[in-house]
Amino acid sequence: MKLSLLLVFALLALSSASPLDTGNTEDRNGSSPEITTNRLITALPLLSVAKLREKRQVQTSSFVSDGGSNLQWVTWDNSLPNYTVSIYNDYVDRIDYICKHKCEAGFYTPSEGPYCHYANKTKTYRGSPFEILVNKDNFEILEWKDDSYGSVPNDSVRTCPGIHMYVGKNKYGLGKVSTKEKVFYLPWEGSEYWYKSYQVLTTNENIISQKIYDVKYNTDKSKIFQYPPEVIRETTISNYESRPVVRHYSLSNIYQVQKRWDGGFSVKGGVKTTITGGIPKILSGGVEISVEVTVQFSWGHTVVETITDTVTLDLTAPPNHHCVVKMLQYKYKADVPFTAHLSRTYSNREVHTTLITGTYDSIQVGEVRAVVDRCEPLDKSKAQLHMISDIMYLYLMLFFFLF
Repeated sequence: MKLSLLLVFALLALSSASPLDTGNTEDRNGSSPEITTNRLITALPLLSVAKLREKRQVQTSSFVSDGGSNLQWVTWDNSLPNYTVSIYNDYVDRIDYICKHKCEAGFYTPSEGPYCHYANKTKTYRGSPFEILVNKDNFEILEWKDDSYGSVPNDSVRTCPGIHMYVGKNKYGLGKVSTKEKVFYLPWEGSEYWYKSYQVLTTNENIISQKIYDVKYNTDKSKIFQYPPEVIRETTISNYESRPVVRHYSLSNIYQVQKRWDGGFSVKGGVKTTITGGIPKILSGGVEISVEVTVQFSWGHTVVETITDTVTLDLTAPPNHHCVVKMLQYKYKADVPFTAHLSRTYSNREVHTTLITGTYDSIQVGEVRAVVDRCEPLDKSKAQLHMISDIMYLYLMLFFFLF
C-alpha cells in the first residue's frame, strides 16, 4: 500500500514539473541540446486564427535592416498581418509567431492573449504593445542556422538597429540571442532559461541579380523646383561698319543630367540591378515620360549622363554697335513617386517578386536658349579710330594697285 502511494505521488510530481525541469539540467548549463526542426511558416493564409479575425489596417511598421530587406516589425493591431513569420512548435504542438517588445524578442500565440512573451532578468514578461515580424510577399528566404556561445551567423535578424539582440530558438520555442551575454534566453511559464546552443533566424543574401519592371510614375504628385536661369556661355559682336552686319552663331555646351531611383527598402545594394521603364523628362509645363528603356545601375546611387546641347542664332548688329549674346540654361529638379515590381534571383535559382514604392529624383536641363542681351553704341573714339584705320587700309591697297 505504501509503495502504491509513493508511486502515485511520484507520478503527480512528474506531471506538474516543467519540461525544462525534467532531464534538461545539462542543456541549461550550456551543453548542446538536440535541436528539432521547428518548421518556419510565412505562408498565407495564416491558418484558422487569421480567418476568425476581421482584417484591420496596420498602424505602424519598421524595417529590420537599413535597406535591402522586406522584413518588417509591424505593430500589433488586434489581428495578424499577412505574411507573418512563425514556427510550428512541435514541443507544445502549436503555432508560435515571432514578436518583440521594444528590443526583446519572444513569441506570440493566440491562446495566451494579445501579448509578446519574452524573457528578461530571470523572469518572463507579457509585453504590450508589441510588434510582429512580417516577411512581405514572402520575399526573403529565411533560414534557421545553428550557433552557440553568443555567436551569430552573417545576416542574422536583429531586434533593433545597433542592438546586439537577435531572433533565436531551440527545441522548446522562440526567444532571443544575446551576443553580449553569449547565451540564448527562452521564456517559459514565468521564468527565464538560458542555453549555450541555439538556432538563429537569418536571411539568404546569395543574390545574383535584381530586376525592376512595370514602373508606373505618379506624375500628378511630382514636385518640381526651377532654378534661376544660368549663363553658361557669353560672346560679343562689335560692328564698326557704317552698315548693319549679320553674324551666324552656333553655341554649344556640355552638361550632366543626374538620375536616381531611391526609397524602396526591398532593393539590395551592391547587387547587379536593372530597371526597365520610361524616364521622366522635365519640361516647363510638367513631367513627360519617355519610351521604355533598360538601365543598369546601383540602387540608391546617382546615374550621371553627359549631354551636349547646341543652339544657333542669326544676329544683326546695327552700325557702330556692339551686341552681347548669352547662352542660358534652365535647370529643374524633380521628385517623381513611382511603384514597380522587383524580381530577385538567388544563387539557388529561386526567383522572388514583390511590389515596391520609391522616388525618382533628377536634376535636368529643361531648356537652353541663346538670347541677345543688349546692343549698345560703340565708343566714338574707338569707332573713329577704326574708321581711320579702314581708310588708311584702302589707301594702302590703292597705292599698291597703282604702282
